[in-house]
Amino acid sequence: MRVLAAMSGGVDSAVAAARAVDEGHDVVGVHLALSRAGGTLRAGSRGCCTIEDAMDARRASDLLGIPFYVWDFSERFRDDVIEDFISEYQAGRTPNPCMRCNEKIKFAALLERAIELGFDAVCTGHYATLVDEGNGLELHRASDAAKDQSYVLGVLTEEQLRYTYFPLGSTPSKAIVRAEAQARGLTVANKPDSHDICFIPDGDTRGWLGERVGAETGEVLDRNGDVVGSHEGAHAFTVGQRRGLKLGVPASDGKPRFVLEVRPVSNTVVVGPKEALATAEISGVRFSWAGRAPLETEFRCHVQIRAHSEPVPALATWQNGTVTATPDVPFDGVAPGQTAVLYDGTRVVGQFTVDKTVSAVPVNA
Repeated sequence: MRVLAAMSGGVDSAVAAARAVDEGHDVVGVHLALSRAGGTLRAGSRGCCTIEDAMDARRASDLLGIPFYVWDFSERFRDDVIEDFISEYQAGRTPNPCMRCNEKIKFAALLERAIELGFDAVCTGHYATLVDEGNGLELHRASDAAKDQSYVLGVLTEEQLRYTYFPLGSTPSKAIVRAEAQARGLTVANKPDSHDICFIPDGDTRGWLGERVGAETGEVLDRNGDVVGSHEGAHAFTVGQRRGLKLGVPASDGKPRFVLEVRPVSNTVVVGPKEALATAEISGVRFSWAGRAPLETEFRCHVQIRAHSEPVPALATWQNGTVTATPDVPFDGVAPGQTAVLYDGTRVVGQFTVDKTVSAVPVNA
């Protein structure tokens, strides 16, 4: 099998490529250049896809004896991930750029080019498993629950799954992967994992957005519409946020307040008690199925709304172009723009981008 190994420069993708070589596949390594900022370098464990990462990926490929290339996907990344991130915040939503990158770059743009060049599969270092029991290919959680990445892969379609290859999915722990890398002589064996948003390596999302969308003073309201403070830009707030509110009017019960809603049109932020974050229903029109679509328009499932949150049992409905999830126990602080991934046991059923939320607590409660 001809395999294109997507090599980020980290330990996971390097070991995944090595395992593909061991299995006898014809492997070619490729690193995606997602930024044209030539001086970009990794800061500790922040960021990814830097010059340093490209060099690490090349060294790993040389050690494995496989061809290596760097593909410039910076324009596509800018248009499909960075610009989407900015526009979502401007619309008062909370986007997940890792989901968009997997959807638009790693398993769309990269996969399209791989197929055009005659490759049979794209290999990555993601922790997830593929299962085929005769009913079509299914995406499942990884063996290592702590490293499971099936949530961020929930955007993959049945067609894309047919061309994916996850050699690390059945590995019991990340420690085993690092030990294997060490034994193979890979210099990235002890390289720290990247985290945060890769194109904001210093972690200052508020400052980064402020430079690009501007900051305009607005009002902070309570649930009754009364002004309780002011802000310097609604884009800097997300649902569930507690810190940095700087409210001038204390709550009547003395308890802390949280961001409940961001309204970009009026440039206002709505705050309230923590219990008001309870969400009784979420829905969205942008959805996809990871493999075969559900047989019924109403089905039981578990819903995960963040990469590392606990899945919540729920009833999902799929009709009139909208997917709706009603949890048995309310979700905690869901914001429009977040991704809800639906599971049947360990299997990823599909996902949708949250467009609408319904609070479990009435305004006057």
